[in-house]
Amino acid sequence: MGLFKEFKEFAVKGNMMDMAIGIIIGAAFNKVIDVLVKKVMLPPLSLLTNGVNFQDKRIILKEAVKNMDGTLKTNEVAIGYGAFGEAFLDFLIIGFTVFVVVKFMNRLRNRAHDSNDDRVATPKDIELLSRLTELVEEQNTLLQSKEKK
Repeated sequence: MGLFKEFKEFAVKGNMMDMAIGIIIGAAFNKVIDVLVKKVMLPPLSLLTNGVNFQDKRIILKEAVKNMDGTLKTNEVAIGYGAFGEAFLDFLIIGFTVFVVVKFMNRLRNRAHDSNDDRVATPKDIELLSRLTELVEEQNTLLQSKEKK
């Protein structure tokens, strides 16, 4: 029964919903990147290389063997470096996009945590901490001036 209780707390706190939303958005983002690479970036690259289809590029280690009647006896053994190239291009695009999004989000978070920036509403906890820091500095200044007297 303890496991069910822990799962319920996990789900209610929002962690499960955050993960589900992240996974769904990630899957949709993967589809967008896949189309971007295969339908937008690779066709011009293929055009520049006289119609070479990179997905079909491979190093054949062992040719496929066929029977006398033309049916396949053993499959071809090959290293598909073209598919690897596409996957690597997908990875680079996704990595760069995630980098840009995280950089943008960090910039927004830093603005929100800057209590002197009036363009963005500062969270209450940061506001209170900022005010507390100002009061401590003010108190230290007063104490130092009393000690000098």
